[in-house]
Amino acid sequence: MDAFTPGASPGEAKLRYLDADFEVLKPGRFVVCAVTRRKIALEDLRYWSVDTQEAYFDAETALKRWKQLNGRE
Repeated sequence: MDAFTPGASPGEAKLRYLDADFEVLKPGRFVVCAVTRRKIALEDLRYWSVDTQEAYFDAETALKRWKQLNGRE
């Protein structure tokens, strides 16, 4: 367990999601999808929300979350 973040897994990165990139706040090998809880390797990370600061496993998951947040589901 990560000594700094309760509930974080060893190897989990902490990121700040920006418009076209992300900033690494705490180095790690992966982030966790906010919807599916699946691990996403940083080199595979393509989908996230700047507004909610969440990562998503794929485009379908990102759209599902957008619909939830915007009352369209």
